[in-house]
Amino acid sequence: MTSLLFAQLGTPHRIQTPSVAWSGLLPVLVLLGGAVVLMVVGALLPRRSRHSWHLWLTLLIAAGSIGCAVPLWFRVRDHGPLSILRDAVRVDGLALFLGIVIVVGVMLAALLTDGYLRREELEGPEPYVLLMLSATGGLLMASANDLIVMFLGLEILSLAVYVLAGLHVRRLRSGEAAMKYFVLGGFSSAFFLYGIALAYGATGSTNLTDIQRFLATNTLTNNGLLLASFALLLVGFGFKVAAAPFHSWAPDVYEGSPSPVVSFMASAVKAAAFAGLIRVFVYAFALDRHDWQPIVYVVAVLTLLVGSVLAVVQTNVKRMLAYSSINHAGFVLVGVQAASDRGVRSALFYLATYTFMVAGSFGVVTIVGRRGDNRHQLDDYKGLARTEPLLAFAFLVFLLAQAGVPFTSGLWAKFYVIGAAVEARSFWLALVAMLSTVISAFLYLRIVLAMYGGADEADEAAPAVPRLRIPFAARIALVVSVVATIGFGLVPGPLTHASKTAVPKIAAGK
Repeated sequence: MTSLLFAQLGTPHRIQTPSVAWSGLLPVLVLLGGAVVLMVVGALLPRRSRHSWHLWLTLLIAAGSIGCAVPLWFRVRDHGPLSILRDAVRVDGLALFLGIVIVVGVMLAALLTDGYLRREELEGPEPYVLLMLSATGGLLMASANDLIVMFLGLEILSLAVYVLAGLHVRRLRSGEAAMKYFVLGGFSSAFFLYGIALAYGATGSTNLTDIQRFLATNTLTNNGLLLASFALLLVGFGFKVAAAPFHSWAPDVYEGSPSPVVSFMASAVKAAAFAGLIRVFVYAFALDRHDWQPIVYVVAVLTLLVGSVLAVVQTNVKRMLAYSSINHAGFVLVGVQAASDRGVRSALFYLATYTFMVAGSFGVVTIVGRRGDNRHQLDDYKGLARTEPLLAFAFLVFLLAQAGVPFTSGLWAKFYVIGAAVEARSFWLALVAMLSTVISAFLYLRIVLAMYGGADEADEAAPAVPRLRIPFAARIALVVSVVATIGFGLVPGPLTHASKTAVPKIAAGK
């Protein structure tokens, strides 16, 4: 009976599984494997140690991820993008360029985290593990060629950052920031997932290449479903980049979260979200850009104005920088709105340079915040140039760069973005961007005047403030950020060339 049954069923068919080019996933696998190793080793060793082995192991793992990305960069440049897992993941210039930017953001945040954890008596491997896990999700977003993979990367990125926001367990504002970020982030993820469902309903696929082919070969008689998908997907991405009107979480979360974590949010998380935004809208929906460009146009204008105008009325430096980050997201949106190679190049250049500017800025904020991470009022920066001249000079460089002053990378970043808008004939958007730069300059000058302004009689009569302790790792982060900010300002060519090399690979999808 048994033999007869098997004879009727026949020989079972072999399951066909897609081949995986593991070499293309090495940057992600190194970060993910390194996070697991650090977590296991950290569980076996004492939490507190004289040696910052958590930090140095994190830097080694991050450097290994970048080291794996470099040969992939030359391979993609010479032979085109790599398609992995049946084209669900695509390793191209965009993925590698912004992937390196994300990992650099991890390294800078880790350097700032070491001294912060020791000062607040929160030592342990968990923050470093979470940084690497979040970056893993960011790398997946940058290389995702399927909306489902994009969503998975977004959730991996977000869940780790939610926990990082509540890292300071003895600080009430930190827990409040984590809860607010988690609740609002959950809503944005729901909008994003609904947008994916509508995109599938309109095109019959979640694969970005298939969506592009479908829209190129078919004319939709009623594109209401697709337009709704554009709007919902933009809500999901807009929340992560803190674009108006989805920005309400940013000032409160930035103020309450640990300062090194905020540097990661404003650099790596923003870069990952923009990677997904560029890949979905500029690549998959390129043929329908006339439908989504007006939406991005309005969001960019709101983001530029909200970020610049509301920043100047703040008295808390972390909130100032939070609104400044919103304004910078508006500048990147200007490049995305252009929907051209030049626009994407300018967005990539802006994200790369902004990573160093914002990480350095929040590095200074971390140090000035002192124990408890509560000294963030503008008055706390008064006389900083007299007590800590080098620290004040570093902050001056970062603030001037964000204002777009010559001889800094911020000038070229803003120039390239506005040039792309003009080329796309978005003249009014370029004008709004320039106007927001002027308004934001007032914000940065307020902080500069607080640091370098003359002392009044009340300040001279006040007791002397003890000098700040600047950890060795934080010094490294600040020096690297200053050198990169000034270096790319004086010699922007290498970074400009790298962004140009990355962009044609986006449109080269088959």
